[in-house]
Amino acid sequence: MKPITLAAILAVSAASACDRPAKAPASNASGETAAAELAAQPAPAAGLPAGAYKIDPTHTTVHFRVHHLGFSQYTGQFERVTGDLQLDPANPSAAQLNVAIDAASLALPAPPPGFLAEMKGPQWLDAAKFAQITYRSTAIAPTGPNTADITGDLTLHGVTRPVVLKAKFNGGYVGHPMDPNARIGFSATGVLKRSDFGISYGVPAPGTTMGVGDEVQVIVETEFTGPPLPGAAPASAQ
Repeated sequence: MKPITLAAILAVSAASACDRPAKAPASNASGETAAAELAAQPAPAAGLPAGAYKIDPTHTTVHFRVHHLGFSQYTGQFERVTGDLQLDPANPSAAQLNVAIDAASLALPAPPPGFLAEMKGPQWLDAAKFAQITYRSTAIAPTGPNTADITGDLTLHGVTRPVVLKAKFNGGYVGHPMDPNARIGFSATGVLKRSDFGISYGVPAPGTTMGVGDEVQVIVETEFTGPPLPGAAPASAQ
């Protein structure tokens, strides 16, 4: 079998509901079961165009969470994210996913004076030296009709290590009168240790929570826009 990639998962899922095969109505006694079975069926890939898909930055967020003193999950985000997915439904094993995050686009909730600059500085992200955080997919393992574990190389703080994202396909279409480009979207979560990437400042001593946790939870919500419908001009993000 050919290896399954991110494109395969998205392609299997990214057709509109009208492309789904018809199913006979269920009786009242089995209606809920039949509806559940239909919902569990992945949408076919028919109609999804091949070509370049780009992250829609208007509908993309990358958040992270870390323990603060063991009292709370401190949450921040990166505001400038770009990426592309080269997708050919006829040859999904050739698909490529690349994502780049501007390290200087770090945003924090109500940071005290100087704190944001400190987080971007040498003890933490060192954004002046390591301007980009990148993620490049290398493999994918389906875990359900619309879910998969994505393995990719994450480069952070000048260090590259594999990180697994648990992804869920949320929907998509080949185009719409108000949005003539193909569109697909999904959610993903992952966990990494910042010390693995050379960011160890503030990690609590063993047996304590006095500091900022080593484990970082990553939460992604994103949409990609693809080629336009035949005869339609590409549209900007809505």
